[in-house]
Amino acid sequence: MLFSSRSGLYAIIDTSTLDALDAIDSALPSRERIDPLAFADALSSAAPLFALQLRAKHWPARRTLALASALAARCARVGVPFVVNDRPDVALLSGANAVHVGQDDLSIADVRRAAPGLAVGVSTHDFAQLERALSSEPLPHYVAFGPVFDTRSKERPDPTVGLESLARAAALARARGVPLVAIGGITLDNARAVRDHGASAAAVISALAAHAHDHDALVAHTRALHHTLASTHPG
Repeated sequence: MLFSSRSGLYAIIDTSTLDALDAIDSALPSRERIDPLAFADALSSAAPLFALQLRAKHWPARRTLALASALAARCARVGVPFVVNDRPDVALLSGANAVHVGQDDLSIADVRRAAPGLAVGVSTHDFAQLERALSSEPLPHYVAFGPVFDTRSKERPDPTVGLESLARAAALARARGVPLVAIGGITLDNARAVRDHGASAAAVISALAAHAHDHDALVAHTRALHHTLASTHPG
């Protein structure tokens, strides 16, 4: 039930993206470093998000756990599911609701053995991977599918799948009662098409990080994306 009744924007705080923005802006003395907690507060204040995820692939474990613990507390206060990418141990210790795993991470079964109290989401990039995820017992709490469009947030992105494949994937997931999250290259310009092709939610990194230095713009853009993506808000 954690995700099944939700829709809209799945916001991702990707520390590599934020760190890269800080590095670019370091030559501008008027720019302050991006605070991931302030960034999260702006996101969660804008809309009742589908979920908020921490993706910290290159941070050391202690620093990741400290940020995850702070984010878990913030998400609990506003009723937004909090997800940690890749790390069931950090998810457990921080009080997160769920862990998100990719094809090269622990399997769904392994995560459930290690952390039976965590919800599990999984990324899939083709129909063979999707069908394996939808055949697992018990089922994942959601599946992600894509990249739907070209994406800049992955070092080695998988081939794009497009909207027609997204619609087919969404139908397969819906038949199993599993929410499907579209991933990859999603912006305000294509969000309505993603929703109209059956996705329950869409995960976004770059289109949010682009407004990281402007709180008001970030809140407005987050709200617009969520309302366009949410099935209960036609946009």
